[in-house]
Amino acid sequence: MANKKVPTHEELKKGKTHRQIKNANEEHRKSLTPLEQFAVWITDHIGSMGFFIIIVAWTFIWLGWNTLGPETLKFDPFPAFVLWLFLSNVLQIFLMPLIMIGQNLQGRHSEIRAESDFEINVKAEKEIETILIHLENQNDLMLRILNHLEKQGKKPPK
Repeated sequence: MANKKVPTHEELKKGKTHRQIKNANEEHRKSLTPLEQFAVWITDHIGSMGFFIIIVAWTFIWLGWNTLGPETLKFDPFPAFVLWLFLSNVLQIFLMPLIMIGQNLQGRHSEIRAESDFEINVKAEKEIETILIHLENQNDLMLRILNHLEKQGKKPPK
């Protein structure tokens, strides 16, 4: 252990012994293109309970109006809900790939955060190792001082 170069406290404080830790969220946000940002926005908003409630409410309003509304104002009367089925299928066809793209981007973001966590853990491990080396050195020094005091015939302080 004595052969290892022990970083000083000042070197640790100034960060000279390790790479600077990056903000994974900021790095990921900067790496997204405008289209990717749009896909993430779609995923965040479409994949929410609010959007689900809007779609369910709109479906019930559409079906209710065209089933129970005045005959002259029905635009898609029962049983010909073909327009709504067509629109909902088109909506699904367009949203599925966007949601998948957004999930892929969020997965990439998760990997970047995991890498950042790993870097922080490595840095913490090195700092702990440095502290342990310093403690071992202090222990060795105190033992040498005690041995020296015993050789001189003085009692160590309690």
